[in-house]
Amino acid sequence: MTERHRDLDFDLVVRNGKVATASDTYRADIGIIDGRIAAIANGLPTGKRDIDAGGRWVMPGGVDSHCHVEQLSGMGLMCADDFYSATVSAAFGGNTTIMPFAAQHREDRVRDVLEDYHARAVEKSVIDYAFHVIVTNLDEQTLNEDLPQAIRQGITSLKVFMTYERMKLDDYQILDTLALADREGALVMVHAENNDVIRWLGDRLTERGLQAPKYHAIAHCGLAETEATHRVVTLSRILETPILIVHVSEAETLDCIRQAQQKGAALYAETCPQYLFLTAADIDKPGVEGAKFCCSPPPRDERCQGAMWQGLMEGSLSLYSSDHAPYRWDETGKLPKGEKTGFREMANGLPGLEVRMPLLFSEGYRKGRLTINEFVALTSTNHARTYGLYPRKGTIAVGSDADLVIWDEAREVTITNDLLHDNVDYTPYEGMKVTGWADTVINRGRVVVENGELKVDRGTGEFLPCGLPEPVAKARANREPDTLIRKLVGLSSGAQNHDA
Repeated sequence: MTERHRDLDFDLVVRNGKVATASDTYRADIGIIDGRIAAIANGLPTGKRDIDAGGRWVMPGGVDSHCHVEQLSGMGLMCADDFYSATVSAAFGGNTTIMPFAAQHREDRVRDVLEDYHARAVEKSVIDYAFHVIVTNLDEQTLNEDLPQAIRQGITSLKVFMTYERMKLDDYQILDTLALADREGALVMVHAENNDVIRWLGDRLTERGLQAPKYHAIAHCGLAETEATHRVVTLSRILETPILIVHVSEAETLDCIRQAQQKGAALYAETCPQYLFLTAADIDKPGVEGAKFCCSPPPRDERCQGAMWQGLMEGSLSLYSSDHAPYRWDETGKLPKGEKTGFREMANGLPGLEVRMPLLFSEGYRKGRLTINEFVALTSTNHARTYGLYPRKGTIAVGSDADLVIWDEAREVTITNDLLHDNVDYTPYEGMKVTGWADTVINRGRVVVENGELKVDRGTGEFLPCGLPEPVAKARANREPDTLIRKLVGLSSGAQNHDA
């Protein structure tokens, strides 16, 4: 402890922890004042409250930057989780920030969509949240008014779909979105699957009466993902605009991403628990049981599992998100026609907010695939950097929000649905054994979870305006501003700036 720490009046001190960030590991106490980290040192004076970490890991709270909450799907189905149940579940899993999507459907105005999502979240969230916007309608008002205004208000990431009839954009529209993002300072996220391949295969299967859940994985074949990824990477390179490919599942897709990155493309990518811990064999269950494992893209095979682990370890996949898309095992979600539900009719998506970090800690860090610093980067720091929340979120540093998770690395847990806190009536990870679980979770200095109990009220989470995404900042710094294509389309590398 230094002399200057003696006069600080801490609201909370977390003592005797093994602190791990994305870059460092050390032992220290963490002093918190007004929701921010005010001091990091050994032997800090007593605060109004002290928590003894007892030599356990103290890490930045998780940031899950890809989840669907209280969102109407393209099929017209509402997610099972609202902003209360989703944020409670996220907190029990060690997360202190989530980034769900505000989904524009074809007939919606973006400003109305955002107003609606803000109203729901502010009343219910127990931890902090930011938003991405799903873009499906690129009319003049959306392009020239609503999206630029949203970006200036701190929603600096836009998601586009290359599949789903009610959601997808064509290549021309994707180029329009990339150009807008370039001008205004936003990052474009892409769900990359070739819609026509999926539709054609689906039609052939349906003609033959093949409707079981396992045929979902055949229709959404790996080459559909790889082709769409290659195409959208090419579009992004035309405008020299960074993109992020979400939920990568296929080994050949990762090869495509890796090759483009090696050529200098401003390309980022994520994967999810379902592509590390599930396979297509899980979908091949009797009756409609396999629907519990249906998501898009679907889980692949063990070869692809190994490729995804390799991508995380080498850094070509820089984000690990849950893609939490929760639907109940009934007519409201997975089984709209009961036992007669075909693979095209069941809701796409899996729950995973609460188990994202424990699964990766157990199978990544404890099995020696990842260092503790890499675990922190993949579950927290890289998300905050990618989406313009760093260093407020994603690290343990003086001045950062006091978002901490005290992690019990020895706790052995068998995952069951009864253990979890979401509003889904099953988990695809039922019966899996993990070692390591969140013990105490602190968000902006507030103890959110302690001793297995929720300690905060609904509506106490805060909205987080995002700054300039780090991939966008890097792209602007590294590229030539006067290339021919940029002159032709009138883009400016010095356009809209954002405060972090």
